[in-house]
Amino acid sequence: MKSLNLPYSVRIDQLRWFAATLVFLFHFELKWRNLGGGGIDSKWAGLIIEGHTGVALFFTLSGFLFMRIAQFQRQIAYAPFVRNRVLRIAPLYLTIFVLALSLNRDSFQPQDLFYLFTANLGDSPTSRNLITGAAWCIPLEFMFYLLFPWLSRFAMERGMRYLLQLLAMLLIFKLMAYRESVHSSLMYFSTFVGRFDQFVMGMLAAMLYQRHQLWLQRWAGWLLLPALLLAAGASALQAHVAPYNVAPHAPFWISWSMMESLVWAGVILSWVSWQGRLPGWLERGLAHGGKISFSFYLLHMGVIQMLAQKFGLPHWTGIAWLDAGLVLVTVYGLVWAVATLSYHTIEEPFLRLRGSYGAVRL
Repeated sequence: MKSLNLPYSVRIDQLRWFAATLVFLFHFELKWRNLGGGGIDSKWAGLIIEGHTGVALFFTLSGFLFMRIAQFQRQIAYAPFVRNRVLRIAPLYLTIFVLALSLNRDSFQPQDLFYLFTANLGDSPTSRNLITGAAWCIPLEFMFYLLFPWLSRFAMERGMRYLLQLLAMLLIFKLMAYRESVHSSLMYFSTFVGRFDQFVMGMLAAMLYQRHQLWLQRWAGWLLLPALLLAAGASALQAHVAPYNVAPHAPFWISWSMMESLVWAGVILSWVSWQGRLPGWLERGLAHGGKISFSFYLLHMGVIQMLAQKFGLPHWTGIAWLDAGLVLVTVYGLVWAVATLSYHTIEEPFLRLRGSYGAVRL
């Protein structure tokens, strides 16, 4: 649904679709490889084999979007803002959390309920099973929501310099934590210390957009392809130097989240500024993909896992690459259908309860 606090941008929804699709491709490739199918060996396919970078795009996009709302509204009422965010994420997230508790009923401990707020830490029920594992990042997103009204106020009062100072502090914390953590790479991947700079980078991108909007709109057509190539190259670099969950201590991960969000900020600025048009059916399709992206993200692994357990590795044509492509399209379509049903059933009724939390009424 469209926001009540900022004019609708189809480009934002399209970027949400792209982020969710990257994560889907990452998990599909891993599952296909685990079933015995041929995987992708080229590091240049980093956007797929390290497709968790879609989470970084989500985080950076959140920072960008909410900073744009703050710029448009000029002031944000804290309680209505948090209420809106609860209505946005709680219904589906709680559904996934209850599903995780049900799956782990035999090992349930009362303290597991506290993981509702810290699903990215420890032995969270959502992390014990593949079909609920994607929920790890939701508490990080909500932590950003709780802090954002203050951060946006300080950024608008003190300018971009404040956000740069905040990024510097976050980098210092990362340096402090590097040798103190048993698995620093995983810490940088999944915690506030490792991820919060991506939200801040998105906020910084929004301030750049406000300052240079006309210039960006003039040159976006030329900037878009280099921005996408830079994002692809950055993911290839990460796949080559420090693949995910391989080395417990990889110095590359100290600065990776900041570099990762920087290249995604470039993609966001280029795509949002681009004044061109895609074919109407494609514009609408990608926008719908963005609308259902939250359900798509949280439910995609459940569909992949269910189909893998039921059918294993299909051999429809006997041609490995063709089988992989056909299965990919089929599974993607099924996830799309389930996510659409989930959106209209679980998300949309609560989204209609949201209200305005700023000075400008749309």
